[in-house]
Amino acid sequence: MTASGTSDNLDLAASAREIADGAPAGSVQQAAAGSVAVTCATTRSLAEARSVLGGVKPEPVRQAALDLLDRLSIRG
Repeated sequence: MTASGTSDNLDLAASAREIADGAPAGSVQQAAAGSVAVTCATTRSLAEARSVLGGVKPEPVRQAALDLLDRLSIRG
């Protein structure tokens, strides 16, 4: 693990938290963004975050979370 990987995850977590805060209450988008925020804040790498998010249930939230993680990681 590198310090850069950790700081990248923290940046992703912050971006996801902003999205969760702006999403409609109780929506799949809010749940997915919240999941990404917590996961990225507590994992050391993008690969580890992706692995953890693979266990999110229900499936629509899992898929939305993985899609959001991909979009945020590309955006840098």
